[in-house]
Amino acid sequence: MDRYRAIPEGYMTVGEVAKKMGVSVRTLQYYDREGLLSPSAESDGGRRLYTEKDVVRLHQILSLKSLGFSLEEIGNSLSSLETPEDVAEALSRQAELLREKIEGFSRALNELEALREEVLQMRSVDFKKYADIIVNLQMRNENYRFIKYFDGKLLDHIRSRFDRESGLSFIRRFSGLLDEAISLRGRDISPDGEAGITLAGRFWTLIGEFTGGDVGMLSELMKFSEIGAEGPDWQKWREANLFLGPALEAYFRRTGADPFGGERP
Repeated sequence: MDRYRAIPEGYMTVGEVAKKMGVSVRTLQYYDREGLLSPSAESDGGRRLYTEKDVVRLHQILSLKSLGFSLEEIGNSLSSLETPEDVAEALSRQAELLREKIEGFSRALNELEALREEVLQMRSVDFKKYADIIVNLQMRNENYRFIKYFDGKLLDHIRSRFDRESGLSFIRRFSGLLDEAISLRGRDISPDGEAGITLAGRFWTLIGEFTGGDVGMLSELMKFSEIGAEGPDWQKWREANLFLGPALEAYFRRTGADPFGGERP
């Protein structure tokens, strides 16, 4: 760094550069400490002096920062931005990062709007339930709407038995069985035939996996299904239950299982 007794022509103080570029002196001092933009000279009085070349570099830093580059990325990029191809490549990388951010913001917006709708349908403020809905939205669980129907006991049971991965796996299997029931009914397959009884057995095994053999939890599940069974969220369940209901009755008759105290999976 050159030193001068006075400020020579063609040099600017940190205050002059800050005013010219619309940034604070503190910002320029920070860029200096980070090694992004060091002044080209210093006066004997300790005033740090910048040239037009420094201003050009500052303009590059501010431009890249406005595009979302981190200071580390800017420091790595500035030394290599020598050709139009270098600049184009850097901008392409940043464009991809921005697309990812936009997608993330879009998902977050959808999650907030969905949560708002669920909050309005719930009868009381329940932040634990709000958190469960948000988690399920983030997991892309399309069945998040049912959470508003859960009571505290059922939610605590779910939290204790399932983590994110196992919970999603259970939901996918449960939803898949409902789809099979709707499909069999659509093909006029008898619920008390072999296909119906086999499906009912798989369904009952899944319910046993959920309850852990707790008959009281089975009662909670039945109360849960009765709460909102008339609402639009329940259309798939209603359609599936037209087949599963009689199929389960046939399964219990054949196996001798008693849902409320006898043989259970």
